[in-house]
Amino acid sequence: MISHARSQKLFAEALKLIPGGVNSPVRAFRAVGGQPFFVDRAQGAHVFDVDGNDYIDYVGTWGPAILGHAPAKVVRAIQATAVHGTSFGIPNPLEVKMAKLVCAAAPSVRKVRMCNSGTEATMSAIRLARGFTKRDKIIKFSGCYHGHADSLLVKAGSGALTFGHPDSAGVPAAFTQHTIVLPFNDVESVKAAFTANPGQIAGIILEPVPGNAGLYVPLPGYLEFLREITKANDSLLIFDEVMTGFRLAWGGAQQRYNISPDLSCFGKIIGGGLPVGAFGGRSDIMDCLAPLGPVYQAGTLSGNPLALAAGICVLEELADGDAYNRLEALGAQLEAGLREAAKSAGVPVRFNRVGSMFCGYFTDRPVHNLEDAMAADRARFAKYFHGLLELGVYLAPSQFEAGFLSTAHTTAEIEHTIAAAAKVLKTL
Repeated sequence: MISHARSQKLFAEALKLIPGGVNSPVRAFRAVGGQPFFVDRAQGAHVFDVDGNDYIDYVGTWGPAILGHAPAKVVRAIQATAVHGTSFGIPNPLEVKMAKLVCAAAPSVRKVRMCNSGTEATMSAIRLARGFTKRDKIIKFSGCYHGHADSLLVKAGSGALTFGHPDSAGVPAAFTQHTIVLPFNDVESVKAAFTANPGQIAGIILEPVPGNAGLYVPLPGYLEFLREITKANDSLLIFDEVMTGFRLAWGGAQQRYNISPDLSCFGKIIGGGLPVGAFGGRSDIMDCLAPLGPVYQAGTLSGNPLALAAGICVLEELADGDAYNRLEALGAQLEAGLREAAKSAGVPVRFNRVGSMFCGYFTDRPVHNLEDAMAADRARFAKYFHGLLELGVYLAPSQFEAGFLSTAHTTAEIEHTIAAAAKVLKTL
């Protein structure tokens, strides 16, 4: 057994000072049991805890670390920017450069505004959609997590699922009465919602590849259907690409699936590991924002120079496309190896993957939506998680989170992971 003595001591202190001992719920390991480890440092595809243990990391700070941890170019960019000031509250040239990069990558985005988190981005996009269409109702899908804004925290994914409470206390019913929640990948339910609410639906918001209830994939034609029905009803299609943006392709999921949404939300990768968010879309919609229009949105740290310097460095590194070829190859290697390991062990596993995002569910049924995901064997996943952790492999501590690859992962590390998984699966 590897030692976690120093982590355990830190966690005991944290429990006295921080709710649950953590600053984001899923980090608490409640879904898998045991106690979290505390990180001392991270480099490349590895994290090192305060007890000196080394793990191959498939969480990647929950998505941003597409180049791995602490890439030298990004660190240098942050250092060079910091000496000139860490925050201005005044326009700076990096904001224009980032806007150009985002608009170049996603042709559906003609104008973009920076903010400070994915939650801010989705919250602002919803407000903008309502202000532009002058309608109140929004469609979201079960298991799609769009941050912790009140009107969107209904049947959410991520930490809300981990603790078995999809709806948060403290959210008045009146705040969610205009949020229509439907099952993902279900065409008929969307048709029925538009029929039942004629002229009232401002838009649909979704993760085009949901990554907050594990990972499931849009069925063929589903995203195209959502694009068509929103157009037909003068509603907006909003892609939450906080996870998928610049990860599934240079232009995100909208490039990979060739869909042009009206609004898009970004985060994670565009900050290079620092707090960031952004939302953008058609010019006529974006021009409804203050100071040009009546929809108010603001932020003291929006366009923070450190986050933008780091994010620009990452996006420029990804721009030539070679990184995505590498990520696809690594993902295919991992998928094939884990599928074979599960088959050899006789353990039912459904492995879903899109590019460098993946999830294995302990179930013998296909997983297309939240209901399917909830049928997975969470107790078996917990044993699997701890077994891999003992062998130096770190997955997200919940069945309901996606895994992430980085360009810093090597084929040797993938082979080690597959061998570790094969060993653990035989004990389940």
